[in-house]
Amino acid sequence: MNKVLVTGADGFIGSHLTEALLAEGCEVRALAQYNSFNNWGWLEEVHHKGLEVVTGDVRDPNFCREIVKGVDTVFHLAALIAIPYSYVAPDSYIDTNVKGTLNICQAVKDEGVGRLLVTSTSEVYGTAKYVPIDEKHPKQPQSPYSASKIGADAIALSFHNAFDLPVTVVRPFNTYGPRQSARAIIPTIITQIASGAKEIKVGDLTPTRDFNFVADTAAGFIALAKSSDTIGKEINIATGREVSMAYTLQTIADLMGVDVKWVTDPQRLRPSGSEVFRLLGDNSLITSLTGWHPQYTLEEGLKKTIEWFTDPKNLNNYKSGIYNV
Repeated sequence: MNKVLVTGADGFIGSHLTEALLAEGCEVRALAQYNSFNNWGWLEEVHHKGLEVVTGDVRDPNFCREIVKGVDTVFHLAALIAIPYSYVAPDSYIDTNVKGTLNICQAVKDEGVGRLLVTSTSEVYGTAKYVPIDEKHPKQPQSPYSASKIGADAIALSFHNAFDLPVTVVRPFNTYGPRQSARAIIPTIITQIASGAKEIKVGDLTPTRDFNFVADTAAGFIALAKSSDTIGKEINIATGREVSMAYTLQTIADLMGVDVKWVTDPQRLRPSGSEVFRLLGDNSLITSLTGWHPQYTLEEGLKKTIEWFTDPKNLNNYKSGIYNV
């Protein structure tokens, strides 16, 4: 990899991946979603001579064709990802996640780009039918978001099968860390505690998750991009460790040295048929193909995440008292 494009680079994982690629010595063209404020999201904090920021929207096929020109690798992360909002506005998820992925695939094909990595999600698996969840696990569209990502993955793989597009579908399990939206469970707890709340609003605490620290997720993307053996495959990035929401939240409270009460907030509960109750990933494929394995334990990652969120200049960017779907 010499010159790469990262779509969704202004977001949580995208900004960390951008920094990791710059540290690898890559020149990075980073796509931030166009807005009239000329705000580059989390890229506002990233300063590097090898960084080129462009603004636009993956829903426009002509724009996609322009931004892939001259790069050798594309990391496609641009997506709508909030599960609760997908209940409200599913049409926009199809436009961005499915059509946006189609536009990127078509642009990569037309311009002859050497590699494409398309970002999936463990949500495509739904509640585990067996654990650990390997890449052969059935797909279960338990939310419009999940359905849109299943569709996007299928589009990407169809371009590999039909046109020999050099694509890898990258499937991270639950990534957390600095810069994550407070809609997600770990930052919503940290920000509420850091803001002084004694009653912490939560959803269902019984589901389990396989939590990846964001630095490990970014390293997984890069490892997959460096291996030609990953082309044409769907590949998990997972720790192989399963923890409940309740355990995670109590661990956060212990690390922050507080005694708080958990209160169920009905608006944070998913519809009963949509909740994914168990996620535990099998990472044997990525490990065998690339040698990647997680570097951070949950406790180590949570400490770094708490440290970042409790910095006043970072905490001030969040509205801890408002649940944003």
